[in-house]
Amino acid sequence: MPRFMDVHSIDGGVSVEDVAKAHAADLAAQDEHDVKYLRYWVDEKQGKIFCLVDAPSAEAASTVHREAHGLVADDVYEVHEGE
Repeated sequence: MPRFMDVHSIDGGVSVEDVAKAHAADLAAQDEHDVKYLRYWVDEKQGKIFCLVDAPSAEAASTVHREAHGLVADDVYEVHEGE
């Protein structure tokens, strides 16, 4: 299955606690779309969130975010792990 990294930019910053709640909502909604959110990283001060996800498509990953909490990523990249 393809793997994607998505990037969210939140004006004014973001808290780790709020991102954890959004991630929990993603986990609750992901199975319906054959998506698996794996990990996320947060830069609170810069308002950046990075999500690593296995999904059949970038659109499927975005659909989970949209349905779970409405915070759709600004950019989505298909990525491959290096050695």
